[in-house]
Amino acid sequence: MLFRFDNTYARLPERFCARVLPTPVAAPSLLALNRGLAGELGLPAEQLTSPEGVAVLAGNRIPEGAEPVACAYAGHQFGVFVPQLGDGRAILLGEIVGGDGRRRDVQLKGSGRTPFSRDGDGRAAVGPVLREYLVGETMHALGVPTTRALAAVRTGEEVFRQGPLPGAVLTRVASSHIRVGTFEYFAARGDREALSRLVAFALERHYPDAPRREGAALALFDAVAGAQADLVARWLALGFVHGVMNTDNMAVSGETIDYGPCAFLDAYDPLRTFSSIDRGGRYAFARQPDAALWNLARFAEALAALVDADPARADGILNERLAALPARLAAAYEAEILRKLGLGSPDDGALELARELLERMAADRVDYTLCFRRLSAAAAGAGDSEVADLFHSPAQFRKWAGRWHRRLSGEPGTPAEHAARMCRVNPAFIPRNHRVEQAIAAAEAGDMGPFERLSRVLARPYDDQPEASDLAEPPGPEQWSYRTFCGT
Repeated sequence: MLFRFDNTYARLPERFCARVLPTPVAAPSLLALNRGLAGELGLPAEQLTSPEGVAVLAGNRIPEGAEPVACAYAGHQFGVFVPQLGDGRAILLGEIVGGDGRRRDVQLKGSGRTPFSRDGDGRAAVGPVLREYLVGETMHALGVPTTRALAAVRTGEEVFRQGPLPGAVLTRVASSHIRVGTFEYFAARGDREALSRLVAFALERHYPDAPRREGAALALFDAVAGAQADLVARWLALGFVHGVMNTDNMAVSGETIDYGPCAFLDAYDPLRTFSSIDRGGRYAFARQPDAALWNLARFAEALAALVDADPARADGILNERLAALPARLAAAYEAEILRKLGLGSPDDGALELARELLERMAADRVDYTLCFRRLSAAAAGAGDSEVADLFHSPAQFRKWAGRWHRRLSGEPGTPAEHAARMCRVNPAFIPRNHRVEQAIAAAEAGDMGPFERLSRVLARPYDDQPEASDLAEPPGPEQWSYRTFCGT
């Protein structure tokens, strides 16, 4: 296998990770291979689909140059600090530098127990693996920073959750797997030397050009905070609900990581949750900015000892940074939502138009993706009827639409150009929950056709694709109680 490994994380001190081999599985078979990503990584698809390649993707064979490790980290889970978590069902094979010069981690998820598994079995089921594959690849196609899926392999074994389920392993690719929780792990142990090593490593890996005149720790904090603000703004613009925004699920790279009980909104509801374990709504759709800010405060706490030797001065410096973040995140989101409406200037009038539309959508439970996509067509002069039909009070919507059209006419360009700009940020297709579940159910029964069709369509989410119009349709009212599960 032509994996060109250069494993910098595995060369860090031993306390950063545990060396462990994947647990072989009984009868691996390929479910899905991301040929485009394989090409970016310089991995020939014919090798990956061979019996030897599938054995590597299942964890049954270790390719030359790999140094398998499970990474150590801690984390706040639903606000409660757990001093040791770590990769309990994932093993980092190593790092590859692709033909584009980018360094990426290659990780097997669901590859067996590690020293961090606690009481877990270290395995994954077909359903969560295919969900992460679909949603992660859609996020990439939507232009959102994300971990990606190289392959999904059925193991030929069962895992047991509420009942027996077919097992699978996901090969995940990421810029790195360093999390806020990784810093918390060493901060909780008072390990300043490891924190310093980790800060230097993360800066060089992800933000080599970050200005360091105030020190490496502040440079990293500022870079991560900016990346997270932009990331969460993109989530909100697309109606994405992560589901478990714990600090161990926040990557310092600014990529979306750990697609467990995630979902996209159908009907717009700011307080919508999908995760079966988020009973209090901590990570509801509209609360995601607050969750990100809370996580960044924990990141600041972990870095404080490196910011200044005087705790009071360190707190003052970091609190000043934290105080500026809500406005930074709000500005990022406002820019996104105005782009969805075809508006460029974030003045009070434009922002009021956006707020009023969202309020009406929430009141009438209007489908989030359909509404903005149909507005894109209305911008070109197609009329407002198809958008108005989504509302229980179409007359009220038309009053809003009249003001929006007047404002839009003042923007540079023709109506067709306005519509084209809007179509580039308002997708026609998202991984709708009922379609994902249908694809998973078929795959569990041995039919990958629905998954493959959905994957092809979601690879071009901003294109109309009339032959796949059924995949753009919202679910019935029975989906209002839809719940997702993390798969552990």
